[in-house]
Amino acid sequence: MIGKLLGLYHPFFLPIWRRVVLVGFLALWAALELATGGTGWAVLAACLAAGCGYEFFIAFDPAKYVRKDKP
Repeated sequence: MIGKLLGLYHPFFLPIWRRVVLVGFLALWAALELATGGTGWAVLAACLAAGCGYEFFIAFDPAKYVRKDKP
């Protein structure tokens, strides 16, 4: 569900390195916000990282990332 909501099923995210970079960036953002005292932003970034990690690595289905408008 979170994949459709955030548009994570775009073909851009099919290569694994892009998925790893995005989840890593969100985790680093959460850590930075937590270190600087922004707990609200840290929770938001951590939840996004967890949701993206789930969609990209646990529930990953390559068929979801195929363009729908291809003939």
